[in-house]
Amino acid sequence: MTAPEFSYVVTLTEAGQGRDVELTADEAARARIAKRLDLVELSRFELTAAVRAVAGGMTVRGEVKARLVQSCAASGLPVPAAIAEPFDLKFLRDLPVGGEDDEIELGSEDIDMLPLEHDRVDLGEVAVQTLSLALDPYPRHPDADRILADKGVLSEEQAGPFGALAALKGKTGA
Repeated sequence: MTAPEFSYVVTLTEAGQGRDVELTADEAARARIAKRLDLVELSRFELTAAVRAVAGGMTVRGEVKARLVQSCAASGLPVPAAIAEPFDLKFLRDLPVGGEDDEIELGSEDIDMLPLEHDRVDLGEVAVQTLSLALDPYPRHPDADRILADKGVLSEEQAGPFGALAALKGKTGA
């Protein structure tokens, strides 16, 4: 198992007393996170969280803020982004765990429930995973369509069935 890029562990005992946490990743941690998430750059990465004990576990509510650069999915050009992503998670000791073929129905209140392992939660890992889920899966640079057109790549409209019909219409002179 590899070491986490940005770790800050809070125990159930600490959560019982209530704890507010503010973390800022240093340059080395940001570089490791950027590598893990395949980012061109991660210039800011911060977490604010309120950790509280609840029956059978703890809640962690807060926000992840980041300033980053991703690569355009179409052109590879840099796409800067600012992210402010709230989260509200509940870590519980006894979550229903099914077998491989078992189907478990979750209600909307169960969606952000996670297992509490060894009475501890790594808030740094919570922050990195929250950022990962908030990233644009297909970032697009504003000039991507123009660059692709210059290279002869057809747009979706040109490549689709109506684009083919338009091209035929142009050949027939109609």
